[in-house]
Amino acid sequence: MEYGLIGERLGHSYSKQIHAEFADYLYELTPLTREEFPIFMKRKEFRAINVTIPYKCEVIPYLDQMDPLAKQIGAVNTIVNRDKQLCGYNTDYYGFLYLLRKNGISVAGKKVLVLGNGGAAQPIFLALSREGAKEVLTVKYREEPGTITYEKAASGHADAEVIINASPVGMFPQMDATPIDLAPYQNLSAAVDIIANPLETRFLHEAKMAGAKTAGGLSMLVAQAKYAVEYFLDIKIEESKIPLIEEKIAAKQELIEAL
Repeated sequence: MEYGLIGERLGHSYSKQIHAEFADYLYELTPLTREEFPIFMKRKEFRAINVTIPYKCEVIPYLDQMDPLAKQIGAVNTIVNRDKQLCGYNTDYYGFLYLLRKNGISVAGKKVLVLGNGGAAQPIFLALSREGAKEVLTVKYREEPGTITYEKAASGHADAEVIINASPVGMFPQMDATPIDLAPYQNLSAAVDIIANPLETRFLHEAKMAGAKTAGGLSMLVAQAKYAVEYFLDIKIEESKIPLIEEKIAAKQELIEAL
């Protein structure tokens, strides 16, 4: 494999289509089991790859270099192989900021709940801090250091104004699932889901019905891919390409969902 995506389950991914729009190379989806993952990383038989759930943190011990931003985040979603030296980056950070800007969502001075704290959530925490969120709480099903449960969130933080789903709950094919009951959150002004498939998760649909502004993960996925391709090929790509590719991918998916 020269270019591609690694993760545990990739049947839901739009990445192959997106990279085909940005660049002229073969981009392969390579699902890896927990046993296959270390073997793949040690072989280094690729030019550049993207990394998704559950390996965004697990890849770090295999890297020779890390971009300062990726090091600060503590998660990597883009790796470039330069003469067997693996260099790690995080383009999810830029993709998330693009998602907020595109949808006119400000977190400045607001209480924010982030659902999940895996590798996908790490760039979000940094972005929220830099964007001036007043308070950021991490919500998980089981309480761990630095997190609260969904029950404690509902009872003690129902005044949250922004909720961000950084968990895989609601992703294809479990599209009937939602990570949180929104009934207690009467101050909710915006809901963000970094899931890209389906285009609108049940979580976002329920938030929209409650009157909140919503933003789905396809924008973030396309934006982070743009920055990844720049690292892959050492080129610059105009940001204006992002919405054009997003619209194209969304139109294809809407046709599939309508069948």
